[in-house]
Amino acid sequence: MDGILYLTDDQNKKKYAQIDLEKHGQVIEDILDSLTIESRKGEESYSVEEPLSELKEQGNLDKVR
Repeated sequence: MDGILYLTDDQNKKKYAQIDLEKHGQVIEDILDSLTIESRKGEESYSVEEPLSELKEQGNLDKVR
């Protein structure tokens, strides 16, 4: 594939890929985003309202906008 160089081991099995980011940067970014999402599936989530309320109470809301 144009823009991708495969590095192989002693048995000629593909081990690594070197990717031209000018040609395939957006695809790589999408892949990394997907991997990040997958790795965070078990993490606790929270509403954005809680930190916003805390910033309002502290008088810091205008400082972050």
